[in-house]
Amino acid sequence: MVIIGEVHDNPGHHARQAEIMRAVKPKAVVWEMLTSEVAAGISGMDVSQSGALAQALNWAGSGWPSFDMYAPVFAAGGAARIYGGQVPRKDAFAAAGVGLVAAFGAQAEMYGLTTGLPAEEQAAREADQQAAHCGAMPVDKLSVLVDIQRLRDAVLARQVVAALADTGGPVVVITGNGHARRDRGVAVYLARARPDVRVFVLGQSEAGQVGGVYDAVLDSPAVQRPDPCLAFQKSN
Repeated sequence: MVIIGEVHDNPGHHARQAEIMRAVKPKAVVWEMLTSEVAAGISGMDVSQSGALAQALNWAGSGWPSFDMYAPVFAAGGAARIYGGQVPRKDAFAAAGVGLVAAFGAQAEMYGLTTGLPAEEQAAREADQQAAHCGAMPVDKLSVLVDIQRLRDAVLARQVVAALADTGGPVVVITGNGHARRDRGVAVYLARARPDVRVFVLGQSEAGQVGGVYDAVLDSPAVQRPDPCLAFQKSN
C-alpha cells in the first residue's frame, strides 16, 4: 500500500497524487478529507463527474481547499472503492473529555493507543503543536492536541485495515504530510495492527521543506499564502 502526503492547498502535490494513483491502480482509496459516512454516500458514483461529486460531498462546505485540485485525484482512482478516514470535529474533541482510548473505541490496544508516548516524543509533539498554533495554545491543552492527532492517525490506519480486508489491495491513502509521516503517522498504527502489510510512504515538500520521516520525498514549488498566524493575532 502507498501513503501519499500533501500540503492541502498545493496544486502540484495533487497533480502528483493523481499521477501515482494512475500508476498504482488501487482497489481502494482512503481519504483523510472524508468521513466514513460521507464516503458511503458516494458509493457507486462516477468519480469522473467532478461537479456532481463535489455536490454529493458537500465539498464547498467542508473547509477543504478548492475541489478543482482534488477532482483529478478522485478521477484517477477510477472504480476504486472509497473509504473515509476523517474524524468528525465533535468526535475528535471528545477525546478531551472521555480520553483517547474511549474516543477510538474497540481495538484501541491493537492500534497502540493504550500505551502513552515516550516522554521525549510527547514533548516534541507538544512543541510541534504549539508551533503549528503560532504559540497561542494554553500549555495544558497541548497534550489533548497530541491525543487528537494520534486518534486521527489511528482511525486512518483502521480504515486501511478495513479496505485491505474488503478488497485485498492495493490501497492508497490521500492525506496531509503530518498524517503521512512514517515516524509518527498512519504507518506507525498500521504496523501495530497489520505488521505484515508492506507500506511505502511519500512525503511532498514545498521548496525543499517538509517535516518528518518518509520513504521518499518529492518537491513542488511553494504556494503563496497568507501568514497563518494572523488568524491567531486577530482572535487575541
